[in-house]
Amino acid sequence: TSREDSPLAIRGMTVSYGQKPAVFSVDMTVEPGKMTAIIGPNGAGKSTTMKMITGFIAPTSGSVSVGGYDVCKSAVAAKQLIGYLPEGAPAYGDMTPAQFLNFIGRVRKLGKQSNKRIGQVVEQLMLNDVLHRPIDALSKGFRRRVGIAQAMLHDPKVLILDEPTDGLDPMQKHEVRYRMTF
Repeated sequence: TSREDSPLAIRGMTVSYGQKPAVFSVDMTVEPGKMTAIIGPNGAGKSTTMKMITGFIAPTSGSVSVGGYDVCKSAVAAKQLIGYLPEGAPAYGDMTPAQFLNFIGRVRKLGKQSNKRIGQVVEQLMLNDVLHRPIDALSKGFRRRVGIAQAMLHDPKVLILDEPTDGLDPMQKHEVRYRMTF
């Protein structure tokens, strides 16, 4: 698979703050249908790397390409192909998951596909029982699942999840990881 055919291609991606590199010369290609994990100790630059991939931080040097689009030069086109759940992602706490996902569907301009996709991600992440409760009233684990659902809603080519199982108990972690594989 060439770089242009890959959902995600990173070449020499570096970000420095002053003279100090936070992430240095990352090279990576993720093939279609593959899951990749970025692991390391706290402060290693994992979240910063994900923020560069998603275009929230511009690399000091190097490039990031999503679906053949440079994240810096063609930001809108690249970001349309990305689903992103940042660590500690906020949601509108006074909304229910149903209201929030409908809102995200409108933002993503899903149109007639919105209800179908919402139903699919709700089923996949087992949100049916909490769909009409305020997000602020949900456990941290269910709030995290709502965040994953919003990231998946538009069926992105690249899905970036930062600490996706944070706040889930061991059984929920297993269930979410299992359900994320199809």
